[in-house]
Amino acid sequence: MNEHDFEAEGISATLDLTVGHIARLVIESGGRTLEPLHRAPWIDHADLPEGLPEGVVRLSGDFLCAPFSRSDVEPAPLHGWPANSAWDVVSDEAIPGGRRSSFRLQHKVMGAVVEKTLILRDGHPFLYQEHAFTGGSGAISVAHHPMTEMAEGGRLAFSPKRLAATPPDVTEPDPARGAHLLAYPARSSDLTRFPAADGGQTDLTDYSASRRHEDFVTLVEAVHGGMGWTAVARKAEADVVLVLKNPAELPVTMLWISNGGRCYAPWNSRHGVLGIEDGRAAVGHAASLGDNWLKQEGVETAFVLGGSVTFRQIVGALPLDGGDPPSQVEAKPGRLRLTFADGGHREVPFDETFLQIGQQVLK
Repeated sequence: MNEHDFEAEGISATLDLTVGHIARLVIESGGRTLEPLHRAPWIDHADLPEGLPEGVVRLSGDFLCAPFSRSDVEPAPLHGWPANSAWDVVSDEAIPGGRRSSFRLQHKVMGAVVEKTLILRDGHPFLYQEHAFTGGSGAISVAHHPMTEMAEGGRLAFSPKRLAATPPDVTEPDPARGAHLLAYPARSSDLTRFPAADGGQTDLTDYSASRRHEDFVTLVEAVHGGMGWTAVARKAEADVVLVLKNPAELPVTMLWISNGGRCYAPWNSRHGVLGIEDGRAAVGHAASLGDNWLKQEGVETAFVLGGSVTFRQIVGALPLDGGDPPSQVEAKPGRLRLTFADGGHREVPFDETFLQIGQQVLK
């Protein structure tokens, strides 16, 4: 197996170098071992359908999409070469209070060199990620693709969002192959009252294990000047998974709700996963470069290549007693503070400078 392992005190990670996916993230916290990221149950099985993208064959953890979804400008598999092809280890070194590993994609994307830097810090329950594009031409849409297991469902909370919207195309339109819960296309400014396919409404902050469906919805960040965040309180796992971003870099959060709603291989109605896909993208490379609905809302959907483009993301987890996620997540000097509905607080070590909130972002 072509993998790269690295660790710091209380946390370890493994990158699958064949596709650039994070194969494992293991966090020691509160006397428990947490594994916030999902790994597909079919990995290393020999009986998969022919023609699957390598990124689906080895689907795990989190990975870079560039472009996000369809590669219909430059030929490449679904989610682009960063999610489907080999990465080389550039460096692996100790840093003050942690460890840093850097990798380079063997393919170029729109002529750009793509590099990935992963950082673990002693005592921090987070993986810090940076991706950099150097050179190239044209523009590229991007997204992270963290996935978390939802064995018995859970509850979600978010930094302020302006609206949620589904695309025109239904995820699984054929009842013989799968099912969907949401209406397509639809939108709502209230995440707890999103239009459903049956004419009613559903709560996007509630991931119910009893409803089998495959859905995709885009959340647009509101203007609030702070960190973008998603918190997933997982019931069976008794933890809270956190995905953090700079909204100026990644202005949308796309939820992939794969809750057993695909009955064909390799999914076989067994997934039970939530994707929390922070991005700068519409659905498909060509759509991201064109006059899409997000641009009409004033939202950037691609980075212009040619110089140096970087963006960052953080993913981690903490033990959680009780079923509700935090109502607020705030970066403090050296700490991340979680505030709960009952007024309670929790703080953990955190590099509040990493996301570079307030710094200029390249267009």
